[in-house]
Amino acid sequence: MTQTKVQNSIGILLVDDHAMIRSALRLLIEKQPEMIVIGEASNSEEALALTASEQPEIILLDLCLGAENGMDLIPKLLAVSEISQIIVLTAVTEDTIWRRAIQKGAMGVVCKEASADFLLRAIERVHLGELWLTRYATAKLVNELRQANQPKKSEPETDLASQLSVREREVVDLVGEGLKNKQIADRLYISETTVRHHLTSILKKLHVSDRLELLIFAYRNNLVSIKRQHG
Repeated sequence: MTQTKVQNSIGILLVDDHAMIRSALRLLIEKQPEMIVIGEASNSEEALALTASEQPEIILLDLCLGAENGMDLIPKLLAVSEISQIIVLTAVTEDTIWRRAIQKGAMGVVCKEASADFLLRAIERVHLGELWLTRYATAKLVNELRQANQPKKSEPETDLASQLSVREREVVDLVGEGLKNKQIADRLYISETTVRHHLTSILKKLHVSDRLELLIFAYRNNLVSIKRQHG
């Protein structure tokens, strides 16, 4: 089931194996003048096909898709759409779940117990390229990464950040906007291969292991601005 996207509206794809949940989400979202549901999927096959054809700005993805694992679907969805950002919906509150989702490429995690307003704000902020987590989740993640990635005393984080070239700082800033490698390449008029080389160099210089840890390092050291304060 698809619907034609209205100009300047946020096109949203619902991926959930329960028709009742999808209907409730559709009713909530379509009360918002700037949002529209452009498709619904109940399984990974439908989700991939609709993502490829409709190119939604936001995908609301339930991690539990019957016998399928929504977590494994995240990178597949991102591979077929250059513009889509994923918000994971889950009833599980374990820290490892939302951390894995972000590492897989999701830009937000919303617990199903959250309010309707919380979900709508998540859609708006993720659409702007921001990472969306609760204050508790963000604080816990920062604390974990701080403990796991303490630089040597001779190399405080400010010294590590000072090793970045101007171009590498530009790449970090665009990663902070939620852009993918191709989008970064287009923005900077360079190749995707060059973007990958820059990211490899950045991760090595900052002593971080992936894009999630890079984001946290960047936020902590004001390499990108944190605009969100969610509850």
